[in-house]
Parts: sequence; structure tokens; C-alpha cells
Amino acid sequence: MKTTNKKEFSYYRLRLESYLKDYHPERLADEAFIRDRSDAAAEAYEDAFRQGYPVLEAGYIATEVLFAGLHFSPYYMLEQIIENEFANVVSPERAADFALRLLQSNSIRETIAKYEPGDDFDGSPEYDQLYTELTGVIVELLEADGVKVQP
Repeated sequence: MKTTNKKEFSYYRLRLESYLKDYHPERLADEAFIRDRSDAAAEAYEDAFRQGYPVLEAGYIATEVLFAGLHFSPYYMLEQIIENEFANVVSPERAADFALRLLQSNSIRETIAKYEPGDDFDGSPEYDQLYTELTGVIVELLEADGVKVQP
């Protein structure tokens, strides 16, 4: 008998996959992460509802579980830097692909890791510092590839 490995679809799974597509595309292939996180969110909703929380509040609790640790997006930050600072070098159509390639760079990863960005990182002074540092790293990477970057 042939067995097929069918994906289970749930509200939380679809919502997480949609979010990952926009903000963490490098995690879309992590089936275990998606399954575990969406299952945990569904369980959190069920538990909250059983404990007497109103539907909206139970949904809020589940959403917190679903997106915990995912509020800051290195990919999205890189995409914004490319669009804002390098529009004369990288076309808007290529910004998303270029951001994904940059995420694989050791110098980009090391720069981001120095800041240990969490869910409350956006809007912090460190966010602006990271933005500036990443802009410099991208200039260095482009110039190393022979691309002339003009201010």
C-alpha cells in the first residue's frame, strides 16, 4: 500500500506560512518548525478557551504563541535596506531574492548576531545601529563583487 505524506492544513499553519513567506522565507522549508508552532498555537487556543477565556482573548493568546520570536525579521530588514539604500544598484524586482542571498552571508549573519534581536527590537536604538552596520556590510559585499556603489 502506498503511503503519502500529506500536509495537514489548519488556520494556524496557513497563517504562519503566510507570515513566514513575507518575513522569514528562509524558514518556509522547516516543516518541523511549522508543524510544531502551529500545533502549539492551536493547543494554546484550545486551553485558553477551556479555561474560560473569551474567543478573542483565546485567539490573542494563540497568536502570541504562533509568532513568538518571529517579530523581528532579518530578511525584511535587509529587504528594506536594499530598497532604501541600494535602489540604484538592485532593482526592486530583485530586492527580495537579493535579501535572501544576503542572509546566507557569514558577515551578514555575524553582524546580526552581535545584536541578539528579539521581538521588541524594532524601534530600539540598536535597530538603527544594526541598520547602519548592515548597510556598510552590504556595500563591502557589493564592492567585493565588483559593483560600484555610489552614495
